[in-house]
Amino acid sequence: MKDNQPTKIPTYQNTLYFVPCTLYLVLNTYLCRMEIQTHQLANGIRIIHHHVNSAVAHCGIMINTGSRDEAAPEQGITHFIEHALFKGTKKRKAFHILSRLEDVGGELNAYTTKEETWYYSSFMKEYYERSIELLSDIIFNSTLPKKELEKEKDVIMDEIYSYLDSPSEAIFDDYEELIYHGHPIGRNILGIKKTIQSFDPKTVKAYMQRHYNTDQIILSSVGNIDFNKLVRYAEKHLSHVPSNKRTHDRLGINGYETRELHVKKDILQAHCIIGNRAYSAQDPKARTLILLSNLLGGPGMNSRLNLGIREKYGFTYTIESNYTTYCDTGVWSIYFGTEPQSVKKTIKLIYKELKKLRETKLGPVQLQKAKQQLIGQLAIAQENNCNLMQSIAKSYQAFGKVERIEETNNKILAITAEEIQEVAQDIFREDQLSTIIYEPKDA
Repeated sequence: MKDNQPTKIPTYQNTLYFVPCTLYLVLNTYLCRMEIQTHQLANGIRIIHHHVNSAVAHCGIMINTGSRDEAAPEQGITHFIEHALFKGTKKRKAFHILSRLEDVGGELNAYTTKEETWYYSSFMKEYYERSIELLSDIIFNSTLPKKELEKEKDVIMDEIYSYLDSPSEAIFDDYEELIYHGHPIGRNILGIKKTIQSFDPKTVKAYMQRHYNTDQIILSSVGNIDFNKLVRYAEKHLSHVPSNKRTHDRLGINGYETRELHVKKDILQAHCIIGNRAYSAQDPKARTLILLSNLLGGPGMNSRLNLGIREKYGFTYTIESNYTTYCDTGVWSIYFGTEPQSVKKTIKLIYKELKKLRETKLGPVQLQKAKQQLIGQLAIAQENNCNLMQSIAKSYQAFGKVERIEETNNKILAITAEEIQEVAQDIFREDQLSTIIYEPKDA
């Protein structure tokens, strides 16, 4: 199954589809005025639904399991399973899985992140039951035919090679490996050849038994359907799944030491990431860092990095500030690509911008503009109902609720200049920044 690939800022895999990373945490708790409805099945599987008056609906199953949950010999197995489950079920071959929704104009997709796995669909609203039944069949009735799994290993290796051919994407994973050295959260989601080649149906089944826990599964829906009918469909197609509650905790995050890495590659342009570990999704300061990161280098062309480096000096085509949250940690970073001779000058200018934010509080007008920009970007991002379907599930998993728009906006508007400066002084400290640079071999 093809993976869901981000197409905008940032370009790495552990972020929500189409959503700029600086907006990620807030959008997880962002919803319009309409009501959120929830239900829990007897086996622990939860349902969350947001009603919209649209002919198109979106439905997905999220499992709170990602690549960080893998032991070293299992590296890449979460992503491998995401592919493997589409290779056949007790009543469907791979072709029939793919055709079931596509025959009625729908779409079926899946992707893996460092903390979750998604199987989801988009379809005309009259095909709700068809979609839920198909998702259930794929996840809980897959036969994992050995011959098909062997072929899929080659597909995944091609995916890895394609990914490595894109330095602007690969550098993000190498950066997380740098700052989480020795911890599973720093490993590449796709895995490595040695471990991938070792996977077989027995390995896959054992991993799913340990990690596809029913109390960590959410069925999320955004569409035009009566909630009681949605619950009936869920009861019909998901209540048969045996209860399998999670009894283990994730491995805690290890200590942080700043690192600097220079990597020679067969490329023409230099690529660089500068950053730091940051706040988890649960941390009250996370929202302030989202606002600060968006001001510094968000998707707007008026960001400080874009105006102060790209527009003023022309050193780089792409420069951005990203913030990704996990359940117990976070990553803040600045990425840029430039000519090899401009790397040091660009880094110097970045440090200058960071110093301004550490030492000088934002004025009232600057602060208000930054808040209104973030609020507007959130409103636009929320227009994509597929994003929203995934966002409400993630919020439900992380916080047990989904905030209303008024509450989210009020929290953004309440952020003070002093809080922004405090976060800048904490996260943007030069002695806490780690750096990775991809350099052309002949540079």
